[in-house]
Amino acid sequence: MFIESIELQDYRNYQELHMELDEGTNILYGDNAQGKTNILESIYVCCTSKSHRGVRDRDLIRFGQEEAHLRIQVRKGNVPYRIDMHLKKNKPKGIAINGIPIRRASELFGIANVVFFSPEDLNLIKNGPSERRRFIDLELCQLNKLYVHSLVQYNRVLAQRNRLLKDLSFHPEYEETMDVWDIQLVNYGKQVIEFRSQFILQLKDLIQEIHRSLSGGKEELLIHYEPHTEAEDFEEALKRGRKQDIKQKTTLCGPHRDDVSFIVNGVDIRRYGSQGQQRTAALSLKLSELQLVKLLIRDDPILLLDDVLSELDSSRQKQLLSAINGIQTVITCTGLDDFVSNRFKIDRVFQVINGTVSI
Repeated sequence: MFIESIELQDYRNYQELHMELDEGTNILYGDNAQGKTNILESIYVCCTSKSHRGVRDRDLIRFGQEEAHLRIQVRKGNVPYRIDMHLKKNKPKGIAINGIPIRRASELFGIANVVFFSPEDLNLIKNGPSERRRFIDLELCQLNKLYVHSLVQYNRVLAQRNRLLKDLSFHPEYEETMDVWDIQLVNYGKQVIEFRSQFILQLKDLIQEIHRSLSGGKEELLIHYEPHTEAEDFEEALKRGRKQDIKQKTTLCGPHRDDVSFIVNGVDIRRYGSQGQQRTAALSLKLSELQLVKLLIRDDPILLLDDVLSELDSSRQKQLLSAINGIQTVITCTGLDDFVSNRFKIDRVFQVINGTVSI
């Protein structure tokens, strides 16, 4: 699969933009704060309905405007797809596929699979558990529509349960309704736990081999899914913790507190690893994500690299560039020196200056 073109209107710092992409490697270069990342973000938004930065739709609209329009043309095999997105400041977004409006954003998933890699991802290991959960959620939502449903419903019930826990101080009689929410929370929570467990198992062998190569055979990386509670124990754990939940006015047990551990040569590098080890493990994780998506969808995903090369040493640059051979890639950078020094094949180059793009 690959993206043929992008059109933007009143998106971020772009009043109007039309770009034709090559199905190989596309370089966007220019100084910082010119709008390079905004183009990658617009691709991600069109493919997943959300920004990789986690911002609201209204923050994606150009300053002073009320709405923004995005369109990408995707070719998947011999089948063309047009994805249109209409962002509005005070109303839900509108999405259409080949001119036909869709009711749920989940209907968008699977048309174009994207893997986004930014410098922030290199801190995935040393940052808190919420970052690692977000990594799992962003990828699983593209790969599994059942997971999207389970996660959305779990988060909805969790928010309602937490609201109820806060209200109990004023209305203790509401406690008798908690069983209704707990049944739903356990049902959807078990599904979330099981999907995440399977996803990490699928990544396990891939990341081990990739990390061994990145470290020159000096390090063995093992990843483990760490559910806050096992699926079969969730119901009982929720019952045991109810008094504490009421006391603290929040749900303390469940997959919203899950984590993933990264063990290098027997050491948990989340806490005790060097910065170099953490960054290498993060790179291994993103490369294994890329390989897993290829295996599961039986096609090449679209790779978005946001100024990552400047954060890597030369050997890791070469490892990354060799991994993207044959995949449509859109790369942002401030200069072309890294690609020249690595003798990397570039198919199309764009210069970005203050919201305008030229070839």
